[in-house]
Amino acid sequence: MSSAARRVFIGGNWKCNGSLSFVNSHSQFLNTVTFDSQRCQVIVAPMSIHLHQVRSILNNGIQVSAQNVSMRKEGAYTGEVAATHLVDLGVRWTLVGHSERRTLFGESDDVVGAKVKIALENQVNVIACLGETLAERRANQTMDVCFRQLESIAKNVGNWRNCVLAYEPVWAIGTGEAATKEQAQEVHANLREWLRNNISNQVADLVQIIYGGM
Repeated sequence: MSSAARRVFIGGNWKCNGSLSFVNSHSQFLNTVTFDSQRCQVIVAPMSIHLHQVRSILNNGIQVSAQNVSMRKEGAYTGEVAATHLVDLGVRWTLVGHSERRTLFGESDDVVGAKVKIALENQVNVIACLGETLAERRANQTMDVCFRQLESIAKNVGNWRNCVLAYEPVWAIGTGEAATKEQAQEVHANLREWLRNNISNQVADLVQIIYGGM
């Protein structure tokens, strides 16, 4: 599959923001957005308590994603949202491994990998995030970090059609800084080459890789 065959992927992470009033008005506004679904995927990720509300309002092909998913099945795990709960809501996407989950909540590569695995096993598509800190970039460790994180993701992916990779450098998330297009493209190219060398040419050509820092 050539790069021309990959659809454009646009995602909006609402993070821990938004009242019910905002969710209602913003979702109604999003219904006015038009796009060619054959060429472009549009996804929004509201807070978990607003997932059902947003799904019930959107009617123009914009899909809804969770911001996180439990690494465990249903059970005595207070505060967790299992992949099966997302499916029950009709939510078929989730972010996994966002830099804020890694840095603020201590999610390791193994935890991220486990979340990727359980989401995909339950037919929930994954937007798998990876990226380096500012200290790691300054130490020229960007690709070492990204390859390590990608490896923990890749070993838990069966069908790569259900996984999007999001390069989100920690230093460009909510800081007012952003990677240049050259920096982002360099990392994207290296990630795709890693997939080519470690998975297959088909997967390397297939996978959508997006930039998520701002």
